[in-house]
Amino acid sequence: MRGEGRMSENSQERSRAQDMNHQTFSVRSCDEAVRATLDDLQAKDFVRRLWAQDPALWHEDPAHQALIRNALGWLTVSEHQLRYVSQLQVFADEIKTAGFTHILLLGMGGSSLCPEVFRMTFGVVPGYPELHVLDSTVPSQVRSFEERVDLERTLCIVASKSGSTTEPLVFQKYFFERMQRIRGDRAGENFIAITDPGSLLERLARELRFREIFPGMPDIGGRYSALSNFGVVPAVAMGVDVEALLQRAERMRQQCGASVPAPDNPGVTLGVVLGTLARAGRDKVTFITSPAVSDLGAWLEQLIAESTGKENKGLIPVDDEPLGEASVYDNDRVFVYIRYADGAVPEQDTIVDALKSEGHPVVRIDCPSLLNLGQEFFRWEVATATAGSLLGINAFDQPNVQESKDFTRFYLEEFKKNGRLPEESSVFTDGDVRLFTDDANHQALKGTSSLVQAMAAHLSRVRTGDYVAINAYLERTPAVHEALQRIRALIRDKRRVATTLGYGPRFLHSTGQLHKGGPNSGVFLQITADHGKDPDIPDEPYSFGTLVAAQALGDMKSLCTRNRRVIRVHLSRNVEAGLSRLQKTVEDALSFAPPL
Repeated sequence: MRGEGRMSENSQERSRAQDMNHQTFSVRSCDEAVRATLDDLQAKDFVRRLWAQDPALWHEDPAHQALIRNALGWLTVSEHQLRYVSQLQVFADEIKTAGFTHILLLGMGGSSLCPEVFRMTFGVVPGYPELHVLDSTVPSQVRSFEERVDLERTLCIVASKSGSTTEPLVFQKYFFERMQRIRGDRAGENFIAITDPGSLLERLARELRFREIFPGMPDIGGRYSALSNFGVVPAVAMGVDVEALLQRAERMRQQCGASVPAPDNPGVTLGVVLGTLARAGRDKVTFITSPAVSDLGAWLEQLIAESTGKENKGLIPVDDEPLGEASVYDNDRVFVYIRYADGAVPEQDTIVDALKSEGHPVVRIDCPSLLNLGQEFFRWEVATATAGSLLGINAFDQPNVQESKDFTRFYLEEFKKNGRLPEESSVFTDGDVRLFTDDANHQALKGTSSLVQAMAAHLSRVRTGDYVAINAYLERTPAVHEALQRIRALIRDKRRVATTLGYGPRFLHSTGQLHKGGPNSGVFLQITADHGKDPDIPDEPYSFGTLVAAQALGDMKSLCTRNRRVIRVHLSRNVEAGLSRLQKTVEDALSFAPPL
């Protein structure tokens, strides 16, 4: 077992002071601006108005205000959930008694990222099923998860707030059909659903006689749903002490309460620091996390990117970027160091100290217990809402996410009509590697005659204050991830810009909103590849390979429509060899492109 489970946490409760995560700030250049903003929020009664759910804190438009009024249930969800802890425990005991050894969560975005944090933080809790989280339509990724579990002893959790999200629904079709081969008419006993009342998924779950249906809360958006059933049901099923987790969240909720002045309010203060620094040009929120809580960055990435990346504004979260010396970072960063006391890494401490010495702003959050993740979920939700208010945007909608979905739907309709996706003409074909882009981006590559020159021309478009986003529609394996991390580090070190890495289609439901709706400071490298064995999706005319190809095309089309700087590199089936070549291509290209 990697972390704390259910065993004796309640009986060994330490004092409230010890159990609270402690945050400190080193923001020399913006100290006065932060204090002035906190005083201004106090004068405007911001904290009380937040708890009164005043939509005017974020937007003046009546349509936006109507949406915001129905999106603030996360403020009280921990208190609500604590009333149902005994029922959740009964469910967990039932799952154990039924003999399930694996749980396969089938979700996307807000429905999958929090369960993945629990999976990566707590590992396998003795006596409880092992949790797996599938949020990729890449065929090899789907097959990989199917091979990891014994389906007959696997509980499938289909999680979708809207109940109509494409990925969870096709996952459900695929695994239900396979479960029927094993369990026949009793296949539904191996499934539960988490979805908002009245959704398509709820109706489907009733028709197929799922074991259980857990309701979502309509007044909580997906990325703010960590402490709702979307987070706590998978957590309790895998053996996490959700009562202690929710109690820790409650303590943070009280510290951020309506009667706590803005300067003393940890969530509001954090949001003010991030918003103030962003307005001063430091909009790259770069996470450094202790290994034990490393996956928290992926959840934070979605929360921040999807909440603030709109109206050509936004905070740009940078998760899991390889650590470098202080000299490789430009003056557009704020660093957030989330330090787990029992698993701190001396190298991280040294680098953070060096960053402070160089004058980089650093937020440090000390976490004495893994169960204090509950505190971080709530702290960062308040902070993100506060930063959104300072940026003058609606922190609770995601207007550009649907855009990519619509383009994907168009390509799938084309496939249904013609039996194939629309053909594309590559800009370059160099052995097993092909390069694609649209006409506008092709103009920036004029005069190049090789893949290296084209990559050099593309990367030469990176300017001070930009970020480079690598969007990979590939199976995430250790070898693939290490290769992409090396490419990130090469670009960051040479160009001194922030880099992000997302796996498609997962990132479409998180950073995808920022890519299209946020500032036009992203330079994009999309990576796709040929597929091997490509399973069909029951009751659909297309396979997983066709679906993920349409999603990549839809993403590319949306970026191009928004006049983003983007190219796509397509590899053969030998992805590792292709990435090795791509790394060499980027390395050679960077020698052409002059440093900033």
